Amino acid sequence: MIKPRKLKKGDTVAIISPSSGLAASFPHRLDNAIRFLETEGYRVKEFSCTRKNNGWESAPAKERAKDIMDAFRDKEIKAIICSAGGHTSNKILEFLDFEDISKNIKIFCGYSDITVIHYAINKKSNAVTFYGPAAVTQFGEYPKPLSYTLEYFRKAVNNTNPIGRIIPSEEWTDEVLDWRNGEDLKRPRKLVKNIGFEWLRQGKAEGMIIGGCLSSIVRLIGTEYWPEHRNKILFIDIPEGQDFSKGMPLPEVDSLLTDLRIAGIFEEINGLIIGRPFRYSKGEQQKFKEIILENTEGYTFPILYGADIGHTDPIITIPLGVRARLESLNNLFSIEESGVEVES
Repeated sequence: MIKPRKLKKGDTVAIISPSSGLAASFPHRLDNAIRFLETEGYRVKEFSCTRKNNGWESAPAKERAKDIMDAFRDKEIKAIICSAGGHTSNKILEFLDFEDISKNIKIFCGYSDITVIHYAINKKSNAVTFYGPAAVTQFGEYPKPLSYTLEYFRKAVNNTNPIGRIIPSEEWTDEVLDWRNGEDLKRPRKLVKNIGFEWLRQGKAEGMIIGGCLSSIVRLIGTEYWPEHRNKILFIDIPEGQDFSKGMPLPEVDSLLTDLRIAGIFEEINGLIIGRPFRYSKGEQQKFKEIILENTEGYTFPILYGADIGHTDPIITIPLGVRARLESLNNLFSIEESGVEVES
């Protein structure tokens, strides 16, 4: 896998909107993110679609694709951070030049619907990208991003040592404050105690790590953008439902996990990591665990549940395409290989 150069103070960071127009709808969140990144010592550059809103997308697909390509080709830029996720990243894939991306690889970070871009770059450009915080949702947090999120972002992109053992966060939140009336600017979200990792199936596994948002992963099955999953560790992030105040409905989760099963993905992987689901009650969490075990019945790979991945906060940053390790006996989830290199 091709690795980008590590990010350092003074570097320029691009913020793009390759999916939704959330940054245009809530500019105060984007402004918060930019101010924070500047206090970290980075210069920030926006692109033509960063603050656009075209219904459920920031801009037409070709315009969004042009922003991505312009950001990769810009020699000044060392990292690209997506403003948010959305629903239509897949519309831009046919307009990307993956050969050019592989020649100009740099840190590319985002989560949720950005999964489809991660997968496509993994397959077509053979490059490491980063499933991690977005500008509007994490870097735009009031009064500043959560420290755990920042700790693991820095470990992933600022340091050429492997991230190593992932320590579960002490606290977490999935509280929703209304961005429309500025509730998110009045107080930080309430955090609750984290119970840590739970193993739904014991065992140990090693392999390159790959994954993302469940609904986005399934969109690409059978397409030219689908990367190899054999002997890899797969992680899955469960997003919100159509109602942003609720988690993805369990029947939909069940169906999507079944899609992975009948596509043969569970026959290929060495291990499975499930991110902490968004806004599930205790009863829903228990049913969710049963759905996972039902859909992976007959397989022996270890299953880690409740990792700090995705749509609850804080989150870790995962370099996609590097070696990882799971060991239930030692309660271990470890990233064994760096996702960045020193600039030559």
